[in-house]
Amino acid sequence: MFGLQIKMWLLVALLFGILYGVITGIGSYLGIGNASVYIILAFLFMGFQYWFGPSMVSMIMRIRYVSEKEEPELHRQITELSQKAGIPKPKIGISQISIPNAFAFGRTMRDGRVCVTQGIRGLLNQNELKAVLGHEIAHLKHRDMMIITLISVIPLILYWVAFNLMWGGAFGRQRGGYAVLIGLGAMALYFLTNLLVLYGSRIREYYADERSVKLGNNPHYLASALYKLVYSSAQAKKTRQGQEELKRVGAIKAFFLNDVSRAWNEVKELKEVDKDLSGTIDQNELLALRTKKTKLTKAEKIMEIFTTHPNTLKRIKRLSAIQ
Repeated sequence: MFGLQIKMWLLVALLFGILYGVITGIGSYLGIGNASVYIILAFLFMGFQYWFGPSMVSMIMRIRYVSEKEEPELHRQITELSQKAGIPKPKIGISQISIPNAFAFGRTMRDGRVCVTQGIRGLLNQNELKAVLGHEIAHLKHRDMMIITLISVIPLILYWVAFNLMWGGAFGRQRGGYAVLIGLGAMALYFLTNLLVLYGSRIREYYADERSVKLGNNPHYLASALYKLVYSSAQAKKTRQGQEELKRVGAIKAFFLNDVSRAWNEVKELKEVDKDLSGTIDQNELLALRTKKTKLTKAEKIMEIFTTHPNTLKRIKRLSAIQ
């Protein structure tokens, strides 16, 4: 876990270093004194996202918040996990979505919300569900929503700068063709920083997996839950209702435990782990994966670069290494 923390802080430093260098360099070269306007606009956008984001998620996911009387077992598990994590107990909700999954969000740790979809309830056993909830509690503990929102603003600033330089904004009029060339460089950095933000998101998923285990959940329960979620998401693609729901949640799939849009490709890889074809991953199957080399296709390796979640087989392989 310590290694993941270092990677994350180095990534944040790199992203803000790139942003500082670009804004300072362009401002100095073009003699611009108002480049800070773009930073201010970007942070205003981030503030809007930060403040209204939870309401938008609740609306898209059709969340109904439930009391302890309505869902005593769900409340019991989340209370226990949040106490172990040392954070305030989050609000608990049920999403009226049939695709099985869980997610966490909120403006601050005190505003945290942990939700499960209707589809997950009959799919996972209590130990698997608790491991999933531990992963979501970890996101709140690590303030992941705040961190990802913060670093996501950097590609946005670079895009605005590049657009202004290349398509005749105030910057572009000052130096003509030179401004266009510099704008192309800023656009290239926009794509690079976007990929770095996605990499940061994948680090946060590994980090939350490890924290779930630290909260007392056996790694094979989380591995089994991931396997079941991938398989069920792949099955959803076969029905019209499932396809419609996959489209509905597409904009906020980054909140989910796994990338539901990639499930169809990943389910084939995971069958190699479930040796007895039981539909779960037991402790022996997970331990067997510890010494086994996992091979991903070139296409899958490339696809992972452009996603918010790590490849599920790689996540399960990492879980197998946790004592």
